[in-house]
Amino acid sequence: MYQDNHLCSLLARHAVLTPDHIFAYRPGLPDVTYRALFDGAERTASALVAQGLQPGDRVAVQVDKSIEAIQLYIGTVLAGGIFLPLNTAYTASEIGYFLGDATPRIVVCAPDRQAEIAPLSPATCLTLAGDGSGTLTDALPAEPGFDPVPRGEDDLAAILYTSGTTGRSKGAMLSHANLASNSDVLRSYWRFTREDVLIHALPIFHTHGLFVATNVALFSGASTIFLPRFDPDAILEAMPRATAMMGVPTFYTRLLQDARLTPERAANMRLFISGSAPMLVDTHEKWLERTGHRVLERYGMTETNMSTSNPYDGERRMGTVGFPLPGVELRIMENGEEVPDGEIGVIEVRGPNVFQGYWQMPEKTAEELKEDGWFITGDLATRDADGYVTIVGRAKDLIISGGFNVYPKEIEEIIDDLPGVVESAVIGVPHPDFGEGVVAVVVGDTTAEAIATALSETLAKFKQPKTIFIVDELPRNTMGKVQKKALREAHAKLFG
Repeated sequence: MYQDNHLCSLLARHAVLTPDHIFAYRPGLPDVTYRALFDGAERTASALVAQGLQPGDRVAVQVDKSIEAIQLYIGTVLAGGIFLPLNTAYTASEIGYFLGDATPRIVVCAPDRQAEIAPLSPATCLTLAGDGSGTLTDALPAEPGFDPVPRGEDDLAAILYTSGTTGRSKGAMLSHANLASNSDVLRSYWRFTREDVLIHALPIFHTHGLFVATNVALFSGASTIFLPRFDPDAILEAMPRATAMMGVPTFYTRLLQDARLTPERAANMRLFISGSAPMLVDTHEKWLERTGHRVLERYGMTETNMSTSNPYDGERRMGTVGFPLPGVELRIMENGEEVPDGEIGVIEVRGPNVFQGYWQMPEKTAEELKEDGWFITGDLATRDADGYVTIVGRAKDLIISGGFNVYPKEIEEIIDDLPGVVESAVIGVPHPDFGEGVVAVVVGDTTAEAIATALSETLAKFKQPKTIFIVDELPRNTMGKVQKKALREAHAKLFG
């Protein structure tokens, strides 16, 4: 049934082998078997095709987390479409760019946002609520049954938008082989089987929650405790019957604040994984002390999926992201040469996990993805004599706050356009909860309150500065360039 579709054949493996096995335990809602999951995905694929979806068309999605949203992802791939998930925090002005650039055939959004999103694109606009209702659901045929559209390994399965610190957002093109190869490697490397029960509290609009947590569970036939969002109470309640959890450092710092986190509560767990932002060594140490478990930290990005991981067996070295995954090559470069162990350089990776390029941006693709397959990540790192990779910073000014990418230039441009503002600099500084906190340093005749109010109307919450300083001038070098490093150093202890 699925043999002609590279990614779907692996996603659907356990719907065929163990159809009655539970894919999702949902607190307060019925459990979902693998067969039920794929019956819904097939019905969704039929509905998308009925709405005009052709192979290679994009389906842009901004909806709350639900099983129906997972079925929409799988159904899009079954129908030969390209899945385009969008952060639920994005405002209409932000969504407008993505829809204009990706030109989707179909847009699916929450019912309460249809009035503002539908006019942004000529695409068919359907709705899907967090409870599974909406016009997409209304359009589903009564019976499952759908022959997957054949797609090759290099055909696109998804586009995820990312961006640099300057310029417009970039759509990273991920093929069937990119997603399938990486998910299968992670399944094996992290020892996932159908006996596992994964706490799934991540959002599903980016790589971590969708292409790592969801795909790894599907590829291994594991069950999930499927939570709509991060909820410490729900996670702690689930932990005694779960075996694994994937999260961002914020998950761990907040759970550490709860006295119910004990070795006894974590006794059934075999694996805690952290990613999307660096975890502080202090958090690692406290988690080990409180639970008896050593967190496994890994490293990846939108363009590469996962590239490195601390070992499942062997030493998980705190503060590092471990070794390149099987099949992935990694080198640390400076001025075209690989640096010696212990020295800092830019990470480059090559392998089946590396994306196909940026959507409709051949020049940008050529800058970062070399003809021989090496991708320049822009992340600065060292590698020790034992081969462990440690991320030490970023060549550009990307901020990762709570696992989400924040691009200073986007925020600076909005601030600089506000009345009374002369100039601004947005930086990220260490934050015990979010990894990095966004801080804006502004020159001008204005107030922090006025700036915060303006930004709240145009930017997603995770991009909004946690602190805004009004200053007389920004530090500059002899060439007149703003010295963000000096600002980061000055405010390094702002959040403790």
